[in-house]
Amino acid sequence: MLALGTLPVAATALTATIAAYMTLVAFGNLTDFDTNREFVRHVLAMDTTFKDEDVMWRAIESRAVADAAYIAVIAWETAAAAVLLIAVRLWAGGLRRGDLRRARRTTTLGLTMVLLLFGFGFVVIGGEWFQMWQSSDWNGLEPAGRNVMMAAFVLVVIHLPAARGSREETR
Repeated sequence: MLALGTLPVAATALTATIAAYMTLVAFGNLTDFDTNREFVRHVLAMDTTFKDEDVMWRAIESRAVADAAYIAVIAWETAAAAVLLIAVRLWAGGLRRGDLRRARRTTTLGLTMVLLLFGFGFVVIGGEWFQMWQSSDWNGLEPAGRNVMMAAFVLVVIHLPAARGSREETR
């Protein structure tokens, strides 16, 4: 087992932090469904943007489509949380055995899911395609950016050579 203060232990703690965060995000969206459903509806409808006629054709005003998109977001959040929770378990076992490859691969998958959700889904699609950046009321770019940075940071840490552990290289 690796000692406290090592990079693999820090990688485990960081993975657990993101796993807990994504679990709470999904839980919050399931238990307080209406709050963020309204957010998604407004972003897709582009009803609080500058209403530039050159981009308003992108707006989706169908509540059914917006609700389907929101349910897809919650499903993706839940799946990412599950993958990251599995990764935490793999880190814990890998620390005991000295083999962290499966933990690192699983964490990479979970973090990539987080990056796709917040980077592609919120920043690219919501922020640019649906012009969310123009809204002072329904603008989620700042929290999405924090989530991208947090996931990207952990992704870098788990792939640092010292996070690999001394015995993993021989397996």
